[in-house]
Amino acid sequence: MFLRVLVAAALISTSVQADIKTVPSSQAEIKLSYAPLVKEAAPAVVNIYTSKTVRTRSISPLFNDPFFRRFFGDAFRGVPQGGEKKQVQNSLGSGVIVKGNGVVITNHHVIEGADDIKVVLNDRREFEAKLLGSDERTDLAILQIDTEGAILPSLSLGDSDEVEVGDLVLAIGNPFGVGQTVTSGIVSALARTQVGITDYSFFIQTDAAINPGNSGGALVDMHGNLIGVNSAIYSKGGGSNGIGFAIPANMVKSVLSGVSQSGKVVRPWLGASGKAMTQDLASSFKMKRPTGVLIEMIYPDGPADQAGLQRGDIILKMDGYEINDPQALRFRLATKPLGEKMVMDVLRRGKNVNVDFIATAPFEKPAREETKLNGFHPFDGSVIVNLSPAYNDEQGWDTMLRGVAIEKIRRGSTAHRLGFRPGDVITGVNGIEVASVRDLLRVLNEYKGYKGDWRIGIVRNGKRQELRFRG
Repeated sequence: MFLRVLVAAALISTSVQADIKTVPSSQAEIKLSYAPLVKEAAPAVVNIYTSKTVRTRSISPLFNDPFFRRFFGDAFRGVPQGGEKKQVQNSLGSGVIVKGNGVVITNHHVIEGADDIKVVLNDRREFEAKLLGSDERTDLAILQIDTEGAILPSLSLGDSDEVEVGDLVLAIGNPFGVGQTVTSGIVSALARTQVGITDYSFFIQTDAAINPGNSGGALVDMHGNLIGVNSAIYSKGGGSNGIGFAIPANMVKSVLSGVSQSGKVVRPWLGASGKAMTQDLASSFKMKRPTGVLIEMIYPDGPADQAGLQRGDIILKMDGYEINDPQALRFRLATKPLGEKMVMDVLRRGKNVNVDFIATAPFEKPAREETKLNGFHPFDGSVIVNLSPAYNDEQGWDTMLRGVAIEKIRRGSTAHRLGFRPGDVITGVNGIEVASVRDLLRVLNEYKGYKGDWRIGIVRNGKRQELRFRG
């Protein structure tokens, strides 16, 4: 009996102790609970709700009737009939307050095409948000909410270059719309460049559970700093498989500082193109291991040309950070503010040299020379422009690409009927190279009244092809 009383007393004592929660008072104790860190960081993570109106036309059931199709075939299948319908589509995501005056960072894909954006704070306050800028190529967007002078909780941007594999992290967001949720994990990998999610792939990989709705949420280190914006997961079924990707905070800083009044982000460009070193290439250059980017082409008068880079140079490092592939080089360059000087470690003909490089915006040379084309030729009804690094960057194309692009096409015109598309890059006409608007105008003038066959060389979606038409 006495033994039973002692056991019961011990159980009661243990239960009382378990119900008493204390704030950790030392660095060693804080590792026992994430609660103090969550209390500090969670108020700066918000839920984002968007809506957009999609217009559709109803289809008459007559066109899907088998009896009708027996006589008319599939010629009318899918023909819009009836009135126009409006449907509101809603989506959700997460965001992070990065400035106390109401500046919120989230993913581009969270707010893309939205008519209305609503931000809901951790304390349930709701605000209508204004889009300041959105950048599809980094999958980042900047929102502003009117706080009426109030200062909101915000997260400080950490230095993502100081993050190491194995660091503990927290992911905070709104998965599946269930409400704010915190998950923990570690940094599984750094500098993931082969994910293929954005044009500037250089992701932090984590095993902290990230699910749909977490997009735009915070990846926080143990100091409460924002080290990444959660962007995507690797999943076959839509749920978390322990492989999540976050956009590094240093890219977030770049987008925040680089957004213009028009809402566009202007980044530095290299003015050169190259490829990653393979083992065979490294052996031919007598390198101990394959690292760096081999420069293959340099744009005349571009930043690389001005800095003195040469074809055959191997860029090994930028400002001390190792460069292993073109994606890493683009990321490092994209995180630099315009006008800043950086130092490249370059291997040139077996010798290591330093190259001073200035972060420069893509220039518009040659000028666009927007021109409408009319006449008896395949391009009738199209509007063409000269390519330039600035124009290409706006379109998300390779800045090294040169030539003439079709910008617009009049519906029902010859160009439209022949299947040309906006974005087609014209490279040649009947074997004659076309490098500028003036080149194309000269060729069309030479073929004025021509009734023979046409051979048009174009680049479409990055692939070269030749179109043939009968005159």
